[in-house]
Amino acid sequence: MQKTVLLVDDDRDIVELLKLFLEKEGLRIMEAFNGAEAWECIRRGNIDLAVLDIMMPGLDGVQLLQLLRAEHKLPVILLSAKNQDSDKILGLYLGADDYIAKPFNPLEVVARIQAILRRTYEYGEPASPAPRREEQTLIGELILDHRDCVLYKGGVEIGLTAIEYKVLSALMGAPGRIFTKKQLFEQAWSDHYYEDANTIMVHISRLRDKIEDSPKQPVYIRTIRGLGYKFAKKEDLR
Repeated sequence: MQKTVLLVDDDRDIVELLKLFLEKEGLRIMEAFNGAEAWECIRRGNIDLAVLDIMMPGLDGVQLLQLLRAEHKLPVILLSAKNQDSDKILGLYLGADDYIAKPFNPLEVVARIQAILRRTYEYGEPASPAPRREEQTLIGELILDHRDCVLYKGGVEIGLTAIEYKVLSALMGAPGRIFTKKQLFEQAWSDHYYEDANTIMVHISRLRDKIEDSPKQPVYIRTIRGLGYKFAKKEDLR
């Protein structure tokens, strides 16, 4: 099925350039040139991935990302002329799935979009049937529903991005096992580890904010100094 990508940038030349490259890959493109137009496109639905420029007049990319994450789970790539680590970390913390600094190679943007679409929507059929998986994982107050990719804590639904779900699914699927940052990255992105450690640290921090009663004293996601992270076993929570 053809996937739809929303391109949002107040620079029309950038939108047209990316549109040209993406349409050659068989993707359907929607365009918006400010945050308000983009929000209307998102609310109408039928978008599979959004590419958002951070620096836009009015409703900027960060504000739009916050609005989007309050209601939607579709993957998001941020574009920005800023190339500081703080901007990248902020974007990831607020729910972006990737961050690309301007100026960029359009072929790299296309490759990252295709990779995220594959990871999120699992293109293609497996060569052999996958082993059956339980529909839910239950640990303490947490229930991770694998059918709908939804987390519940004490019966209350907690929104997760696609990357957060994959990280949490790996951790909860093997409680007590220590995962290195490299292993978690490759579980979540289905790719070789190429980012710095901050990427996983940001996603772990966001998950702790969502599931822990006291994120600074985590009960569920525990740091194993010098090694990585592990999820608490059921018996550890008693």
